[in-house]
Amino acid sequence: MRLTESRQPRKQRKALFNAPLHKRQKLVSAPLSPELRERYGIRSLPVRKGDEVLIMRGDWKGQKGKVAKVDLKRMRIYIEGITVKNARGEPRYYPIHPSNVMIVNLNLDDKRRKEIIERRRKGREAVLKLMKAGGAVSHG
Repeated sequence: MRLTESRQPRKQRKALFNAPLHKRQKLVSAPLSPELRERYGIRSLPVRKGDEVLIMRGDWKGQKGKVAKVDLKRMRIYIEGITVKNARGEPRYYPIHPSNVMIVNLNLDDKRRKEIIERRRKGREAVLKLMKAGGAVSHG
């Protein structure tokens, strides 16, 4: 996802670091598990509190847990059970980048999220239909 018209990496990085919160919401996206991908017909979704995720990279690879918090400012998620001890010896959540996890169970308590999933699925079906018909698809 390009944030600016420029293709220069430095400008992309600057846009990423200075992105407003409403754009960061989309940047905390993670891929769906193959089962969810099959069911909903979409590849990825922004991570939300209450989603169950599987960690794919890093020290906690293979661990599953529920998302306790999504930090848009730092673009990190916090997962129940993934903790380290602070200087006082108390457990605290370890921040994980959403690109390193896979969503295995969606939190569908919010009706708006259901609408987003439905809209994305319909859009994907329309694109596939156009591609089958031999029509040109523009991405821009």
